[in-house]
Amino acid sequence: MKLRHLIISFTVCTTLACAQDKTPLNTENGYEVIVPDLNIPWGFTFLPDKSLLITEKSGSLIHFKDEKKTIISGLPEIYNRGQGGLLDIALHPEYKTNGWLYFTYASTKGENSGGNTAIARAKLENDSLTHLEVLYKALPNTTKGQHFGSRLVFDDKGFLFFSIGDRGNRDENPQDITKDCGKIYRLNADGSIPEDNPFINDYNAKTAIYSYGHRNPQGMTIHPVTKEIWTNEHGPKGGDEINIIKKGANYGWPIISYGVNYSGTKFTEITQKEGMEQPFHYWDPSIAPSGMAFIDSDVYGNWKNNLLIGSLKFQYLNMCTIEDNKVIKEERLLDGLGRVRCVKQGPDDYIYVAIENLGIVKLIRK
Repeated sequence: MKLRHLIISFTVCTTLACAQDKTPLNTENGYEVIVPDLNIPWGFTFLPDKSLLITEKSGSLIHFKDEKKTIISGLPEIYNRGQGGLLDIALHPEYKTNGWLYFTYASTKGENSGGNTAIARAKLENDSLTHLEVLYKALPNTTKGQHFGSRLVFDDKGFLFFSIGDRGNRDENPQDITKDCGKIYRLNADGSIPEDNPFINDYNAKTAIYSYGHRNPQGMTIHPVTKEIWTNEHGPKGGDEINIIKKGANYGWPIISYGVNYSGTKFTEITQKEGMEQPFHYWDPSIAPSGMAFIDSDVYGNWKNNLLIGSLKFQYLNMCTIEDNKVIKEERLLDGLGRVRCVKQGPDDYIYVAIENLGIVKLIRK
């Protein structure tokens, strides 16, 4: 992929971030614009030829190759409402041989009005999606505009994990395994249910569920060493979390939380309860976390193994240094460029970041 944009470095702290967030600014970073002029680039992935497939939340799938954008046809109907729309995208681990790509989106399929999160797979042929298959569709539909999730990743065993938020119904969905929403799910690559899913034998359970008690997970990645599934999720006012996902585990929402209602009132009096997982890390105030990725290369020196998480609220890339199984330091990268939506490590080992109303940039360490 030809790069023609100048590297831009920056050190200025935005008024918004300084006034509301105490995370220190890292000045040893800059960026290079790779894909310009995107609105809400919710997700992206690299094809084997190093070109990019990019989802615009409004409902466009873009192929960016040789500095040219091509709109891909053949998408299903996209329910573009609130936080819903065309969301994440990923390739099958054996994409070179089978051609399957996967994406999540808000779908109206179902009896009730409104929509809910769906996951589908398709193949890309001549700028069009073919062989489209819907693998999972959360029910019921609702006209609420919040908490669709929805990241997806493949683990090292070929299982497909994806997230769906509680859809704004915290009192019914997250703690009930007979209902969709507020969950992390696991499927086989063809959409079938793995035989060892934790609730496969539970009466009336949604057998695709892998963990539950989640609010709105919008970040998901694989730890490069342990191969565990790591997620982040939005709390209410305070209480955003990083979680390491365990099979069959309950992450507590909304029974336990480090957050409060947006009005400042409490909805729970407890932050811990037996049988419910504690977050690996949490934020107060909330940063509104989105895409996330580990730095799994040597191109950034001693930043290797650090965790990167986008902040929608404060408009920066949060770099977490982890030692002894805890976050010991956080720093702001790409400060003030815009709402960071998606983070991926590219085939050249550099980190690429999708930023609203800007595009996709390449992270440079000065």
